[in-house]
Amino acid sequence: MTFETKIVHISQPDELTGALSTPIYQTSSYQQISPDNTKNGFAYSRTANPTRKAAEEAVALLEGGRFGFAFASGLAATDCVLKLLSAGDEVVSVDDVYGGTYRILTTVYNRFGVKSTFVDSSDAKNVERAMTDKTRFVWLETPTNPTLKISDIKAIADIAHARGAMLVVDNTFLSPALQRPLELGADIALHSATKYLSGHGDVLAGFLVLNDEALAEQLTYLQNTSGGVLAPQDSWLTIRGIRTLSLRMKKHCENAIRVAEYLIKHPKVDKVYFPGLTTHKNHDVAARQQSGFGGMVAFSLKNDTIENASKFLTSTQIFFLAESLGDVFSLVSHPATMTHKSTPAEVRRATGIQDSLIRLSVGIESAEDLIEDIEQALEKSN
Repeated sequence: MTFETKIVHISQPDELTGALSTPIYQTSSYQQISPDNTKNGFAYSRTANPTRKAAEEAVALLEGGRFGFAFASGLAATDCVLKLLSAGDEVVSVDDVYGGTYRILTTVYNRFGVKSTFVDSSDAKNVERAMTDKTRFVWLETPTNPTLKISDIKAIADIAHARGAMLVVDNTFLSPALQRPLELGADIALHSATKYLSGHGDVLAGFLVLNDEALAEQLTYLQNTSGGVLAPQDSWLTIRGIRTLSLRMKKHCENAIRVAEYLIKHPKVDKVYFPGLTTHKNHDVAARQQSGFGGMVAFSLKNDTIENASKFLTSTQIFFLAESLGDVFSLVSHPATMTHKSTPAEVRRATGIQDSLIRLSVGIESAEDLIEDIEQALEKSN
């Protein structure tokens, strides 16, 4: 079955009624047959809920994994993975990782004795050099947020496994419609489903997908113990959003390449970050491990100041200035003062996040309208 067909049929008709739309089981508890004897394994919705289970099975199916876990946000999913670690363990992470991930690693888990090292993983040798006998996780985003660096998942999976570590890949920017990390050797695929998976800006959600049964048992225990689970209504919204994922991603990709090609020729633009451009450092890696280049584009201005970036950011009319990404409508953000504000300025700049760096989440509107909007906003910048 092709991905396009599979994605439409991600959930089966309801066994009780035959409903084609997954029912929302808005309940906290379930009647038990006798003490500790449940109907179909459901006792309390923190532990398991039929609507959440359907969402978990759907995302696992699309990622090509055996086990799926749904959380109240992408960071809740991240937190659950990190709870697998113990004091003295180490993480090697891509350097321009999402600001929320950087924050939880450096201000929360470091207090518990977990050390994190950040490297430019677009060169796999940097990962290998940073690993020690205490490294338990290699943590990738590919593409990264926000400079869209590409890392070779298969090569880094081989490096991690040779040293006894696991590879976690945040697949938020591409979704399983364009990239499936487990098939390339990753141990865990992670998503902020708030973004492309749900796709409509109306839900917060996070997912983990994996194949290892023993690891799944550990995460089942941690998810139930910590309790940051996805609610039934949000599970349903995620399922509904996923059904159009393939169609949406095609349009996101088409629009993004047109925007990137426009920006690279503009006299006020310094650098353009988009893996679909042949000038991108690891374009060939992206072309090999992805089936599309995604809908995220970033660029910096030649007049590299926050003030100049702000002139652009406050002048767009179709691109909404907002946090998040992956919605059907286009969004624009400023990493230095928004998504990566908690990352120290010297760390941001060292990883390529310039003061004027602007991140575009290119939506599914008309490409012509989007380019016109960018053009008029650039005219207002210096």
